[in-house]
Amino acid sequence: MAELTKIEIGKSGESSAAKYLKGLGWRIVIRNYRSRFCELDIVAEEPTLPEPTLCFVEVKTRRSRAYGSPASAVDLRKQEKIRLATSLYLQEFHPDCEPPPCRYDVVEVEIDAQDNRKITLLRAAF
Repeated sequence: MAELTKIEIGKSGESSAAKYLKGLGWRIVIRNYRSRFCELDIVAEEPTLPEPTLCFVEVKTRRSRAYGSPASAVDLRKQEKIRLATSLYLQEFHPDCEPPPCRYDVVEVEIDAQDNRKITLLRAAF
């Protein structure tokens, strides 16, 4: 099997994360929303009461922990870019109304040598 590129590993992790979230009953609103600040990997609604929570999900995929946990890559600089992109997203898709409750989550996808995936959802990660 050919070695996957960093981009291919990331896309594969995002697909795994989206499938995982759907399995939890979440509705995927949009994937790969691009702004001038950064890309929002997944925007999804978690079905919570009394109303759904709009979750901005950053997906981090790793083949090892040699450089730390996947979530450790979501540093303060990356968090600020995500917040700015979120602001633009809300202006575009909720311009005339109060947006639903929002939250920032991280999904870690760890892939071993046999392509087994360990997926961890970190709610309210930042």
